[in-house]
Amino acid sequence: MARITPRPVPTEMQTLKPLLRYCPTCGETLWAAYHNYRTITTLDAVLGLTLQIRRCLNQACPHLHQPHRPEQEGRLALPKHEFGLDVIAFVGQQRYGHHRSVPEIHQALLERRVAVAPRTVTNLLERYDELIALSLQDTTRLQRITQVRGRIILALDGLQPDVGHEVLWVLRDCLSGEILLARSLLSATQDDLAQLVQEVQRALQVPIVGVITDGQPSIRAAVVQALPGVPHQLCQFHSLREAAKPQPFQYVP
Repeated sequence: MARITPRPVPTEMQTLKPLLRYCPTCGETLWAAYHNYRTITTLDAVLGLTLQIRRCLNQACPHLHQPHRPEQEGRLALPKHEFGLDVIAFVGQQRYGHHRSVPEIHQALLERRVAVAPRTVTNLLERYDELIALSLQDTTRLQRITQVRGRIILALDGLQPDVGHEVLWVLRDCLSGEILLARSLLSATQDDLAQLVQEVQRALQVPIVGVITDGQPSIRAAVVQALPGVPHQLCQFHSLREAAKPQPFQYVP
């Protein structure tokens, strides 16, 4: 379905220029060739960007006329995307940090005066999943981070998937706060989740000394299967939520 409302008018204007002034291939000067214009919606403003594009004019250079865009552009948004990286991060945090649904995330964005459609929230969630999966491919970085403390307290969380819909399961180190693995699954069986835990265990060079989850039966069985003998407890959030539920009355004579 095509857009039926106009894009928001920029509230801030910025001009970005490349920091690179010389061609990385031949060393010749990169000359300003033209400007591109782009609008990006962030959590704080709607940015109207003027992007200076530079090109190498050396006829002998293999990268002749190749455009060099401002480096700062990549810190604001993904290529050809309307919403900034901060919006994508906010959507991901609301979904997997606070377990909010797409309508709830959409309402939270509207409260922050971010003009966005409900369908766009779903698209932003997909981009968040892709970025998380991409960052987790660097096992060397994860090994360096976890080796500082010498052990891992593993947190496993995810939403129970509906039939036919994939849901992202996230495994995180509670000590460093680093996400160790993120994987979309169509099911949440014991074997599926145990494989995720074992994958993390094989990839890193430090022991897993504890596990924190929401206590779903399939997760409990998966932890026992993958990490026999490792302490496993319910997270504080779910413990308080369970404690707040009314308990059935039991008559004791």
